[in-house]
Amino acid sequence: MATTDAFVSNLGRIYTFYTGGFLGFVIILAILSALGVPDVVIGYLFVLLTIGVYAGIGYLSRTAQVSEYYVAGRRVPALYNGMATAADWMSAASFIGMAGSLYAQGYDGLAFILGWTGGYVLVAVLIAPYLRKFGAYTVPDFLAARYGGNTARLVGVAILVVCSFVYLMGQLTGTGIIASRLLGVSREVGIFFGLAGILVCSMLGGMRAVTWTQVAQYIVLIIAYLIPVVILSAQKTGIPVPQLTYGQVLQEITGLEAANSGPGGFLEGVKPHATPFTVRDPLNYFGLILCLMVGTASLPHVIMRFFTTPSVREARKSVGWSLLFIFILYFTAPAYAVFAKYEVFTNVLGKDISTLAAVEGLPRWLFSYGRIGLVKICGVDAASAQAVYDACQAIKDAAGAAAPVTTLTFAQFSINPDTVVLATPEIAGLPYVIAGLVAAGGLAAALSTADGLLLAIANALSHDIYYQMVDHQASTARRLIVARVLLVVVALIAAYTAIVAPAGILIFVSWAFSFAAAGLFPALVLGVWWKRCTGPAAILGMLAGFLVTAFYTLNVYYWGGSMWFGVNHIAAGVFGMPVGFIVIWLVSMMTAAPSKELQDLVDSIRIPKGGVLMADAKKAD
Repeated sequence: MATTDAFVSNLGRIYTFYTGGFLGFVIILAILSALGVPDVVIGYLFVLLTIGVYAGIGYLSRTAQVSEYYVAGRRVPALYNGMATAADWMSAASFIGMAGSLYAQGYDGLAFILGWTGGYVLVAVLIAPYLRKFGAYTVPDFLAARYGGNTARLVGVAILVVCSFVYLMGQLTGTGIIASRLLGVSREVGIFFGLAGILVCSMLGGMRAVTWTQVAQYIVLIIAYLIPVVILSAQKTGIPVPQLTYGQVLQEITGLEAANSGPGGFLEGVKPHATPFTVRDPLNYFGLILCLMVGTASLPHVIMRFFTTPSVREARKSVGWSLLFIFILYFTAPAYAVFAKYEVFTNVLGKDISTLAAVEGLPRWLFSYGRIGLVKICGVDAASAQAVYDACQAIKDAAGAAAPVTTLTFAQFSINPDTVVLATPEIAGLPYVIAGLVAAGGLAAALSTADGLLLAIANALSHDIYYQMVDHQASTARRLIVARVLLVVVALIAAYTAIVAPAGILIFVSWAFSFAAAGLFPALVLGVWWKRCTGPAAILGMLAGFLVTAFYTLNVYYWGGSMWFGVNHIAAGVFGMPVGFIVIWLVSMMTAAPSKELQDLVDSIRIPKGGVLMADAKKAD
């Protein structure tokens, strides 16, 4: 205890030193790059050192105490828990997927920012402080105690595992993309590189190790996210505050779109994204926002973070800090998308591709990303100038002399949206070390969220299933062994699934939010705010909401089924969530009310003052 308290009291000094060391490391790599060290060596150094630091933190934070493994001993101050929560939350979807969505979809991509940010308001207002006061280790713990038994726990675990597993597949996809660019390996091999980093960070120390690792990862990811766009803002406008200057650049993009949308322009036949609802109609736009908001408030790996604070008051403060740290990145994402698109419009589109020599003069980064399948020109991977020239000439020959292909147009150029953030430094001609820094930040974002997701899954299986339902007499050592073995098994299965059933990062993540919104949110929010809610009702409501959402998602995306009312599969929660609420309400009214003791307990959860209701010592036996 004394050692832990000393560590906590010195957190400011420790992480200040860590931040200075990281910046010094980046400067050293910049010097090495300027001296001619190959880019691939710089990439390996970024990956090895950052993962090595995270692994070191995990090793130093290793624990053999169950309470430390599951909830970090509940001695994490609100400020640092807010940073850890922000890192846990800002996954590869936020770091590399969100700006890419804004780049590809324009205003319609704002649905992700609005949904995720608004969701944290729901977390703060409806759920997090109350579950912390209840005093459970996990979401299934709360469900079992609130709804009277292991059936609710089992259903909660099943939904938790599916949500977290799908979300984890998105993070592994992100690590595959990042590693493929930094290390020059295939996406599939890159996924296992990322998996190794995830396991060494989380397996030894559980929530305790992940908490302090995620603080370090937040520092890396926010520095990496801000530096390139700050440089671009300073170069373009003279003001190094991209959040305030990207409007000026957006006006220039609008002018370029207007000037090049007619015959012969590089946007001919392409609808600009300068107005809302060009990609999504209002129903899908607001439906997606709703699913993301509600999913945020019910994702287990997010809620778990608020179980680590020393008090209910600190849990509330932690939500506020996490919102601030998330806001810094989310406020910057639109600027990232705008500057990236401006650089593409000015440095790529409209370039001469009528001769092989002209194609060879295209920016080198096009071919670097093309060789790993992330950039296409004229319908083929931009693996070489010859391949691009041949493909474009084939289009020209097929079109005839009346429609010659002489310049690169928006319709002929395609970049994977998940690559936009990683590629922006190279698109803008910044030194490769900046691109490596951004990739290291994206890796930190993916690893931090993956750590939290793996712990949520492994803890649910080891604590809620094995300990609570199979062997309640299991020793501490056995429980930790089970948790660690399950963590590795789940990670390997998720990596395999992400390889054989690929999808975009935002698709995986959106599915996870819809599953959580439909399967968990009704039971959680009614469990806190409606004391008449009964156990059978919650169980049936969770099953009904989840199954409706899962069926719709699979039917539309994999089985070729038709959409209901035109709703996209990534917003499938709009069907399951109302079903969950309705089923819970109907069955609650048809079944006996909970006992007076339980109703009094629910009332007491909502009283701001007072301590944790379920004794920590009792839960940590």
